[in-house]
Amino acid sequence: MNHSHPQRIKDKDNHFATQKQKVYHAFADCPKTMLMVAVETNILRANICRYVAQWETEGRISLVKSGICPISKHRAGFYANQTTV
Repeated sequence: MNHSHPQRIKDKDNHFATQKQKVYHAFADCPKTMLMVAVETNILRANICRYVAQWETEGRISLVKSGICPISKHRAGFYANQTTV
């Protein structure tokens, strides 16, 4: 039996909308890896990956360069939203 309350669903939607906004703004400062944004915003990297994939198809964010992530020390993509590029 599903006990979902309409207010809980609305709160969850608002939570993810706020998350998306934080992530988008984090890419505005300078090109960053998804891990850098995850650490900065304390948002799960899986969610950030989902948002970036959506924004890439919409043309709102793009891969700027590939390099070594300062956090993981591994090769990674650096992304920036279109206001930065």
